[in-house]
Amino acid sequence: MSKESSFDIVSKIDMSEVTNAVTMATKEIQNRYDFKGSKSSIALENEELVLVSDDEYKLEQLKDVLITKLIKREVSIKNLDYGKIEGASGGTVRQRAKLIQGIDKEQAKKINTIIKNSGVKVKSQIQDDQIRVTGKKRDDLQAIIAAIRGADLSIDVQFINYR
Repeated sequence: MSKESSFDIVSKIDMSEVTNAVTMATKEIQNRYDFKGSKSSIALENEELVLVSDDEYKLEQLKDVLITKLIKREVSIKNLDYGKIEGASGGTVRQRAKLIQGIDKEQAKKINTIIKNSGVKVKSQIQDDQIRVTGKKRDDLQAIIAAIRGADLSIDVQFINYR
């Protein structure tokens, strides 16, 4: 009689937007007066951003430029995991930032707890790096989406395949 509705909770990054943001940040760095003559650069290697600069202060400035460009491109900065600042060749410093995609087991458990604590009659199932939520009423699914958006998660999540 009544068909079940469902949606998937995922955490993905649009890599083309990240590439565009890195390109825009690089252009701004080349044109800014405070970066004239410095060895500052941003590179995208596989699933990682590599920031190189003269010192830690300039590295922070570099991060600010990058974050501004990522936000303009609607890429969530929650999915960036910065590593330690390390020394690099030529007296420069380097910092790597991993781009986190997919929902790990710890985050999936946290999301499942939010769903269960909401008191709405739906079923949630962890599938690899995403979570599928099914329920009889679409209003229940909307309530779950609202609860998850309101929760303070350490990663950015999207809701796809809503049917």
